[in-house]
Amino acid sequence: MRITISGPPGSGTTTVAKLVAEKLGYELISAGEIFRRMAREKGYTIEEFSKIAEEHEEIDIYIDRTQKELAESKDNVVVEGRLSAWMVKDSFKIYIFAPEEIRAERIAKRERKSFEKAREEMRKREEYEKRRYMKFYGININDWSIYHLIFNSACFDAETIADLIVKAVSKFKC
Repeated sequence: MRITISGPPGSGTTTVAKLVAEKLGYELISAGEIFRRMAREKGYTIEEFSKIAEEHEEIDIYIDRTQKELAESKDNVVVEGRLSAWMVKDSFKIYIFAPEEIRAERIAKRERKSFEKAREEMRKREEYEKRRYMKFYGININDWSIYHLIFNSACFDAETIADLIVKAVSKFKC
């Protein structure tokens, strides 16, 4: 089974995707990791690289094509990324969200920066991504109608969400 896990920065998608992959013994493919690695290799911060990507669609196209090809070449895989559910066909689509304040707190702690800086960078990144996805693919990232399960990670910890996803996998019929 292919499982896609999407959500905004700081919502916990990477943590949950790692746990689900581990629990099921599936391979993990992370679009965010591909993007972060590219940014690091080129010497940019995530928000700087997000702005650059807005003007250079080949960055998104490369990342999206890479995750899609990798995922569709596997039978049992967890794919984590903002557009994963849109890109990987025939997948069990999960969306994880949390209120902005909580996401900014998580990012600030993870990246060892102030809450204000984390929130500002997160907002910019989300705005860049929203425009890029609409411009390059015609995707409204705020349309949650494609997802089979949606979780608020402010209400459940990552382990609980992962356990619920694993349980749902055995019942999934679409």
